[in-house]
Amino acid sequence: MTEALQKVLEEQKAYYHARAQEYDEWFYRRGRYDHGAEHTRQWESEVEEVRRALVEANLTGQVLDMAAGTGIWTQELVKTADHVTAVDSSEEMLELNRYRVQSDKVTYTVTDLFYWQPVMTYDAVFMGFWLSHVPPALLYDFIGTIAGALKPGGKLFFVDSRPEPTSTSKDMIDRVTQTLAQRKASPQFAESDYATITRRLKDGREFQVVKVYYLPIDLTERFKAYDLSVTVKQTANFFLYGWGTKLNT
Repeated sequence: MTEALQKVLEEQKAYYHARAQEYDEWFYRRGRYDHGAEHTRQWESEVEEVRRALVEANLTGQVLDMAAGTGIWTQELVKTADHVTAVDSSEEMLELNRYRVQSDKVTYTVTDLFYWQPVMTYDAVFMGFWLSHVPPALLYDFIGTIAGALKPGGKLFFVDSRPEPTSTSKDMIDRVTQTLAQRKASPQFAESDYATITRRLKDGREFQVVKVYYLPIDLTERFKAYDLSVTVKQTANFFLYGWGTKLNT
């Protein structure tokens, strides 16, 4: 890992420490993220599409929840799992997760996700809004780690963001739109070792975080390299999600 990339990842980690108390406002379209009733209805409809797909995936047994955050998805996982291992680099996020989920079926681990290694294998792995924060330079090895954490026949499910400017806060739409336009004009930038985007907190502090909008075909091929057979879909506007299994090799 280069020194420049390490610096970006440290800033990303600091951002999620600082953002913990604000994170749910983004997901539930509150405050700066409220773009009106019609937008919220569409967002919620697409969230429900992903939630239905997760229910159908039926992640049972020992489930690993990577980048578990405030527990929005952990609370769904405990409905089918025997046990959930919730991993995140932010202790602040996991404290909110504990408060939301309040289940003895969950074990919490604070660790740097780029250095985490499994000490056991799992029946399923879930990743919520995390893959887009993995820089291209590290994605191949990261997927290898996930593959190593899965039992043969184990299941995988993930959800992430599509490049839709209205996903962000109202005060950052212009900045995000400009960044996306720059990436479209310069594909070599978007595919560099890391591509960052500016994120702003309510108090005005700004951070550079990795944000890579991987294409479904790219993810399918990268997972396939580790014997993970994955189907990837996109909702109409906001989300990309996928599910699959580790082949019995």
